[in-house]
Amino acid sequence: MSVRITVIGAGIAGLTTAWALAEAGAEVRVIEASAILAASACSRFAGGMLAPWCEAESAEPLVVALGQEALRHWPRVFPDTRQRGSLVLALGRDAPDLARFGRRTEGHQTLDNDGIAALEPDLDGRFRAGLFYPEEAHLDPRAVLPALAAALAARGVTFAFGQTADPDDPSLGVVADCRGLAAQDRLANLRGVKGEMLILRCPALSLSRPIRLLHPRFPLYIVPRGDGVFMLGATMLESGERHRVTARSVVELLNAAYALHPAFGEAEILEMGADARPAFADNLPRLRPFGKGSLRVNGLYRHGFLLSPALAKRAADYLLHGVKSQEVMDENPGQ
Repeated sequence: MSVRITVIGAGIAGLTTAWALAEAGAEVRVIEASAILAASACSRFAGGMLAPWCEAESAEPLVVALGQEALRHWPRVFPDTRQRGSLVLALGRDAPDLARFGRRTEGHQTLDNDGIAALEPDLDGRFRAGLFYPEEAHLDPRAVLPALAAALAARGVTFAFGQTADPDDPSLGVVADCRGLAAQDRLANLRGVKGEMLILRCPALSLSRPIRLLHPRFPLYIVPRGDGVFMLGATMLESGERHRVTARSVVELLNAAYALHPAFGEAEILEMGADARPAFADNLPRLRPFGKGSLRVNGLYRHGFLLSPALAKRAADYLLHGVKSQEVMDENPGQ
């Protein structure tokens, strides 16, 4: 008889955990407080960059190691994953920042203007040097979430939307609590880190891979969504405030985008959005056991799509087989 497990939360942590459990043969149901998929999840505001080597510039080595698992996972689960690498650029005056970024990371090639133009013709003549990370990838979170939910339903996973659930309710049985920031009612040391983003339509510009611009005031990433649409992000503010986009952030994002290419000055703003990412003090994810065999899956910070496959696999190993991954297991509620 298969094991029955309740997953609470249908953001990227919940859906990937449900996938790992279902793939291992468990009987899974997902309970989501929002009435529709990802209506309030910060997953829908994510950049969707699968860039473990770029993240090494500021993240812990664990993020780089676990993140590489996403590069194997997502193309298998979501065939529209685009494996075109990442490009890191800086204006001439900021060349020292580019050199420092290169020293802190691996897996890159150094490009001159001709190399940059070969990858992104519309950037020809704008940058003297760049770093190219050919093994990295990206995806569209707003396409992934419904595709993953549909694939889960096809596997027999059931969904209950518009319902709240108490993770400690014994009637739920074994639980994977994947509620993100909402789990602050059980995880006192979980904090919110606010991110703001813009979605622009700029048909005059064509880019085929994520670009990171090491702007001196406001580091920027731009992710192409296709058909001249780009996602710009994102701020990192120590705040649990989840909805308000500030004028300052909009100005800084647009200024940085204009520095990348003046065509963004004529772009149409399609959407502005903000949400708070769940994070612990060290910005690393945690699996925290509770109850009788249940588990809290949280702390993905700004690495939701990058780290969720690895975290979900380790969550499934614990929930189904009692295997504890020392990398991410946290059995001390005070930490």
